[in-house]
Amino acid sequence: MKKIAVLTSGGDAPGLNACIRAIVRVAHYHGIEVTGIRRGYKGLIDKEFCPLNPRAVGGIINKGGTILHSSREPRFKDYKYRKLAYENLKSEGIDTLFVLGGNGSFEAANLLAKEFPINVVGVPKTIDNDLYGTDYTIGFDTAVNNAVDAVDKIRDTTMSHERIFVVEVMGRESGFIALDVGIATGADVTLIPEYPFPLHLVIEKLVESRKRGKTFSIIILAEGVASAKELASILEEKVKPYALGGIRYSVLGHIQRGGSPTAFDRIIASQFGAFAVEKFVKGEKNFMVSYEKGEIKTKPITVSFGKIKKPSLDVFELSKKLTI
Repeated sequence: MKKIAVLTSGGDAPGLNACIRAIVRVAHYHGIEVTGIRRGYKGLIDKEFCPLNPRAVGGIINKGGTILHSSREPRFKDYKYRKLAYENLKSEGIDTLFVLGGNGSFEAANLLAKEFPINVVGVPKTIDNDLYGTDYTIGFDTAVNNAVDAVDKIRDTTMSHERIFVVEVMGRESGFIALDVGIATGADVTLIPEYPFPLHLVIEKLVESRKRGKTFSIIILAEGVASAKELASILEEKVKPYALGGIRYSVLGHIQRGGSPTAFDRIIASQFGAFAVEKFVKGEKNFMVSYEKGEIKTKPITVSFGKIKKPSLDVFELSKKLTI
């Protein structure tokens, strides 16, 4: 019987459990035994292994986070720990490692495959959606929906008090979450690191909005641009001559990572996991799952390394046009 292992590495993302479930059940369908590795690469080094069968993954498709837990493991940069990780896999008869992660997790997996006779399969997940080589990563849709729900609530209070509200969303150095949230909530200004928007234009937008009769404003700020606190403080001084009302800010933070995954994330995560197993069964090696132009396909796992994925400039321009 073939035997594979699966781990989740890096930041958690809604939909991971749906993906784990799909991997386990499709593998079982093909007569493949699955071992779960707890706490990512840390568990791979410390041999925190657990058997996974179809019943073990029952009732998890709607759960956020990851039943396998996750971590960031600096020891994996050291060859002796990678060697120990490989020996742990070998001792259990495992020759293929499924890694549910992002760029750093994929690079670590590829390094393991280069140094030892182990096959690696990467399944893309990160709420930031910034992994090069795929249009979509597991968790993004849920994160956007979580943020939209929060901003909708913030709108109620900022309308009541006729204020300007700066809302900071996650995304590391990427603006995918901010851009989608800005469009979905009708924000007056959306600030993302990929396409700089000068401060004087931000102020112009706010002033123009009031001239059109709007009594409040919302700014969506990607964390890769600045902190909401800093921007709110700067704007407080800059807009005083225009009497635009008070300025408040909110940092949504890790609330965006949690909660039950959306239907889309459950479905795409299930498809990613099942597709990865089917391609493994057909003999493909050292690949990543990619979602491109509505189609799920495989690419060499190295495709994702060292490249920057940017939001569409057309979509960014649309976000500006919609505030007119």
